[in-house]
Amino acid sequence: MSESSADSSGIRKVTTDTAEHYVWGNQCDGWHLLRSPNVSVITDRMPPGTSEVAHHHAKSQQLFFVLSGELVLESDGVRHVLHARESAHVPPHLVHQAINNSAEPVEFLVISEPPSHGDRVLS
Repeated sequence: MSESSADSSGIRKVTTDTAEHYVWGNQCDGWHLLRSPNVSVITDRMPPGTSEVAHHHAKSQQLFFVLSGELVLESDGVRHVLHARESAHVPPHLVHQAINNSAEPVEFLVISEPPSHGDRVLS
């Protein structure tokens, strides 16, 4: 059985080696751990000094959960600094931007309900 196939119980193990990978922004990596019509779970890695563009989602709410490093979520000029094992909820329509101002990579999960791909509006 490959790592990404489901076993007889229906459980499917996924790693960053087996998950669908994509590159976003300035050298940032994302891996789809779960893609369903109702929810998506992505693990992201941002190198030092990178950021995404400010945007909002028309329908999706998101939860950012930091695994390692330090992530800045900026919204309306306010910077929220998240460290490992901290999270922040971003409701639909809220303009936000993820930033890594630190000297180390940051790794985090983004859980979106419904999935946010195709729902992003640049600000």
